[in-house]
Amino acid sequence: MRFGVRHGLWAGWRLAAAGVFLLGQGAFAQVHQGAEGADFLSHPWVVPPPSWSPDAYFTNLKEGVTLESPFVARFGLSLRGIVPAGKTAGKAGHHHLLIDQPLPLDFSMPLPFTEHYIHFGKGQMETVVDLPPGTYTMRLVLADQGHIPYFVYSKPLKFTVSKQNKGISAASVLGQPRVEILNPADRTTVQLPLRVQLHASGYNLSHAGPKVPDTGHFRLILERAGQKPEIIELDGGQTELWLNPPKGDYSARLDLVSNTAPGAVTARAKPVSFSVR
Repeated sequence: MRFGVRHGLWAGWRLAAAGVFLLGQGAFAQVHQGAEGADFLSHPWVVPPPSWSPDAYFTNLKEGVTLESPFVARFGLSLRGIVPAGKTAGKAGHHHLLIDQPLPLDFSMPLPFTEHYIHFGKGQMETVVDLPPGTYTMRLVLADQGHIPYFVYSKPLKFTVSKQNKGISAASVLGQPRVEILNPADRTTVQLPLRVQLHASGYNLSHAGPKVPDTGHFRLILERAGQKPEIIELDGGQTELWLNPPKGDYSARLDLVSNTAPGAVTARAKPVSFSVR
């Protein structure tokens, strides 16, 4: 089994870009800090997630999966936003991928730079993993501007590489740069509350505040017949949210808007339709 998209090698671990997004008009959301330091959005339809604990996770990989390398690992993040290394924006941070490593014993020390600790300091949401056959574990850890980890991390994910395919470029695995609505799926009837998961491939994400060049944030537009569009700005660098919208049929659009060129849409996802009954 192969998952598309490459951004790193076991020996070299090449990083890839990931994100560019920004502002809108109408009913828009603002970032607030939760009691536990979690970033969440204020909008009439936005609701707290079932768990109030921020965490990182893999959006495309399951525990115990067997696959061929190179493969893509996509990063998800709950109740926090992304901001590149060296920048500060509330409790936002950037992803780190730990290969065959436990959680740090000391969360007051910066994560090292080795082939086992892969840093995504540009604001990336994915990487390509190229490993020889074997069984491994990996996990995500969110860290601040100085690479000091937050208590925001994924469970260790165990996986097996059955075959390493040679001569495959990172670009051929990743495909074209794009943004996507991962959930809900197109033409589905959803249950509430609805978890909306967003992804950027080949772009860098960031909280809008620091105005980092070559980054952006997501803008989600929800439309239904006869009603004004609902515009939710995820300008805290968020990549997911939970919604409780009224019943009806919806079309969801996702924009990636520049953080340094206000209003400029860098990428646009294919619209997704869904129904709330």
